Amino acid sequence: MIRLGVLGHGGRISGVIKHCLRAVEPDVRVVGIVDPDEAGARARLDERDKADVAFYRNLKEMARQARLDALAVGTRCNLHAVYAAQAAAYDLPLYLEKPIATSMKQATALERAFAKSKCQVVVSFPLRVSPLCVLARERIEEGAVGSPQHVLGVNYVPYGTCYFDGWYRDYSITQGLFLQKATHDFDYMMYLMGSPIVRVMAMATKGRVFGGKKRAGLVCSKCDEADTCLESPQNRKRNLSGGAGGDHPCVFGKDIGTPVTGMNEDSSSALLEFASGAHGAYTQVFYSRRDAATRGATVSGYLGTVSFDWYTNQLKRVRHHAPFTDVTKAGEGQSHFGGDYELAVDFINLVKGKGESRTPIWAGLRSVYSCLAAKESAETGKAVAVRQVTG
Repeated sequence: MIRLGVLGHGGRISGVIKHCLRAVEPDVRVVGIVDPDEAGARARLDERDKADVAFYRNLKEMARQARLDALAVGTRCNLHAVYAAQAAAYDLPLYLEKPIATSMKQATALERAFAKSKCQVVVSFPLRVSPLCVLARERIEEGAVGSPQHVLGVNYVPYGTCYFDGWYRDYSITQGLFLQKATHDFDYMMYLMGSPIVRVMAMATKGRVFGGKKRAGLVCSKCDEADTCLESPQNRKRNLSGGAGGDHPCVFGKDIGTPVTGMNEDSSSALLEFASGAHGAYTQVFYSRRDAATRGATVSGYLGTVSFDWYTNQLKRVRHHAPFTDVTKAGEGQSHFGGDYELAVDFINLVKGKGESRTPIWAGLRSVYSCLAAKESAETGKAVAVRQVTG
């Protein structure tokens, strides 16, 4: 039996445990939880865990009493770094949700905490380890593009309303969507290019689509415009436009914030310079719907171009100097395009003393430093150098 302690037993981490970790190792048991919402955390437990799980006041108490084999952090985003820094003191494998930090202060504290730590980490970066992304990297390593000179990453998010009609709308927790979303993409783009990002120039558009002047606290069921509003539950259902199907906070409300006080962006983009000398661009859009969804990358060099899209589940290789183009179709129906399962394999192997993490803490730090640089650049209008790590 693998005895797992969880810090923040929310919806995301409970799903990872039930559907991913147990798909790899059925004998994972949640034996300890640190979570101020005990009722909510208990309700999200699998039936097999409810009888024996214990709740603790803090990590120190849980580590001392629960005889743990591993840890998982699944708190709200602004607490990931806090608990991860505490976990660094223990020689226990750690599954850490992203973003691993939401400020430079948190990130540098995390870097110091892990500088001499024996704690091995699997950061939740499923896109990097998804089969389609791994295949793209293999093609690049085989010479499909020659030396990679440019990468274009795109993310037209079909479920972006969740960042405006749920708890993600709280900017004090998220600190914007470079940290929430692009942290995945910057990570896999560095993986594809085989080089870290060293400088960023970014822009963000806020308050032009979401946010507005509707009163704070307004929900659809209390709104006089629900019959005509495109974001009401009945119109989302009628138009097949996605998003929360039940009553939800107004996406045009004052309580989302403003560009001055802080709010999640409607869209954002970044120019990226890599240590290799190559460069690239990334764009993310959060008001897309339905078949507008796209997420993936195009990597090019003198010899060819490799591109893929997770929504079409296809990879295309174009030879620039020969009359051939190859298209490879990937399997479907897996969480985070198969990446969540791969992360689960890595984590269980770490617990069993086999293998290494493909998404270690240093990958998490490279990504978060790149995201923080993008956030700063978008706020100041200046190019920002990215703090580098050597782990």
